[in-house]
Amino acid sequence: MTKIDSKIPEGPVAEKWTNYKAHQKLVNPANKRRLDIIVVGTGLAGASAAASLGEMGFRVFNFCIQDSPRRAHSIAAQGGINAAKNYQNDGDSVYRLFYDTVKGGDYRAREANVYRLAEVSNNIIDQCVAQGVPFAREYGGLLDNRSFGGAQVSRTFYARGQTGQQLLLGAYSALSREVQRGNVKLYTRYEMLDVVLIKDNEGVERARGIIARNLVTGKIERFAAHAVVIGTGGYGNTYFLSTNAMASNGSAAMQVYRKGAYFANPCFAQIHPTCIPVHGDKQSKLTLMSESLRNDGRIWVPKKLEDAKALQAGTKKPTDIPDADRDFYLERRYPAFGNLVPRDVASRAAKERCDAGFGVNNTGLAVFLDFKYAIDRLGEDVVRARYGNLFDMYEEITDENPYKTPMMIFPAIHYTMGGIWVDYELMTSIKGLYAIGEANFSDHGANRLGASALMQGLADGYFVLPYTIQNYLADQITVPRFSTDLPEFAEAEKAVQAKIDKFMSIQGKESVDSIHKKLGHVMWEYVGMGRTAEGLKKGIAELKEIRKEFETNLFIPGSKEGMNVELDKAIRLYDFITMGELVAYDALNRNESCGGHFREEYQTEEGEAKRDDENFFYVACWEYQGDDEKAPVLHKEPLVYEAIKVQTRNYKS
Repeated sequence: MTKIDSKIPEGPVAEKWTNYKAHQKLVNPANKRRLDIIVVGTGLAGASAAASLGEMGFRVFNFCIQDSPRRAHSIAAQGGINAAKNYQNDGDSVYRLFYDTVKGGDYRAREANVYRLAEVSNNIIDQCVAQGVPFAREYGGLLDNRSFGGAQVSRTFYARGQTGQQLLLGAYSALSREVQRGNVKLYTRYEMLDVVLIKDNEGVERARGIIARNLVTGKIERFAAHAVVIGTGGYGNTYFLSTNAMASNGSAAMQVYRKGAYFANPCFAQIHPTCIPVHGDKQSKLTLMSESLRNDGRIWVPKKLEDAKALQAGTKKPTDIPDADRDFYLERRYPAFGNLVPRDVASRAAKERCDAGFGVNNTGLAVFLDFKYAIDRLGEDVVRARYGNLFDMYEEITDENPYKTPMMIFPAIHYTMGGIWVDYELMTSIKGLYAIGEANFSDHGANRLGASALMQGLADGYFVLPYTIQNYLADQITVPRFSTDLPEFAEAEKAVQAKIDKFMSIQGKESVDSIHKKLGHVMWEYVGMGRTAEGLKKGIAELKEIRKEFETNLFIPGSKEGMNVELDKAIRLYDFITMGELVAYDALNRNESCGGHFREEYQTEEGEAKRDDENFFYVACWEYQGDDEKAPVLHKEPLVYEAIKVQTRNYKS
């Protein structure tokens, strides 16, 4: 079997990153100017990486599918960003952030990567404050913190309910500075459609460029570089209905997967417990209500089944149910963490109550998030100051006033912990190809804790990749810049063009969205919150039928020339179908329950996830077999824990 080399440095986990930086190769300033780097994506990971690499002196080409980097989906993050500053003097530390993250991920993350993430977290806050990010402050002017799930300390820094937006504006300002200085060339409204690999003198394939489509003109263009960085986010929109932006997609990840990059732990997809419930079959996306609301909101359903039935029928209001008849089920089941248990635990608990008939809306698929108690304790003005924009958003969507009546929430697909496999240096299994942020798998195991996505994206972009990529590029300083006239570029462009021509020629009767909805239904039904071997096998069979329908009955209006949004969506949908199969194959292989992956056959008597550390204590690395119809091959990277004892998660005491 192929041996996976994760390149984890020697020494104690707390010293690995320091030792790595002390002994890595560097590139001097004059040589940096001779090296080109392509960064795909302008979210927190992509923008921070492009800005940092440009400031260091590399020549950077940065691509985004939006008309401005400010529209990257990182802007939608609401609640906050974690760091181990211990400003609240409540017992936090780098080790505790590390431990909480590993435990929250159900002991399926790589220990060394997580410790590094916790270690650089404090630098991120200093960097962002220096950029002018308006973090919330206490009355005395010090930075404020709040709590998030899976932690018993307050370590989350926030900017009201707009943290992602403010952090992205900080990264965008740094990126814009480098664009103005000429160190970064920005390509907006361009979508990567393939990575170009070129063999070196020893026959080793290296990433040397990309093929991208200008989304305004439709023109296919070639771009060359010494290294390529993928920072394009996750694949949550495989499920159609998710909290992701409509344009978020997993296509760049699928393109590099098809070229040989391993894909790691694809079945680890996060279900977020606090989303506005589905309200009809015409919906195209779901809206997240920030996890920060669980600081002061209490989650409940009725204790009596007849009260739940009355709520579902609309004959009772939530305010009609007295406190004594309310089941605060998270506080009851998990007294030590209460409403701030990790997302996978909170989501499964909500599903269990709704499956038992205690759901509170007309579909029976919702629970209450109630702020009555916080308003009584703190006053409406304080609650409004903390969460006002989130409450406004909820009222705009539901036409209900959350100051007067409880919010209704239900779990939905939100984030993907799985992603492109990377080693300690964030390099994929293809030389010279890197993956950062949500696009890689490295830091969150089977479940991400709240406020850690922003932390990872900025850690990778500002403080990790700028070091590790030099270790590779130090050996590339004698390699001249590449011509895009090389046969490898021509071959890649020809393949992209052929795929587009094939899609345009189908001329069937089904729209892209109608097929995507069918895909989403299969994914949620068989590869969603609760999975079984039987259901996964049925799901894989149905996914193959959806691919056939795509290939024989898809209709794309217009032409491939110029702007064609339906063509853009069709290219992404084809990748989503392959991605869906990959998620299902991984879920079928992993005969255990851990984090966001819940196999109903493997649960404790109390309905909690039941891991199998003896047989599944590894990173599942899937290798493409040359055809989307063929099942991928599994390679295993064994997990090695030195600093943390692997044990069953406990959020009850």
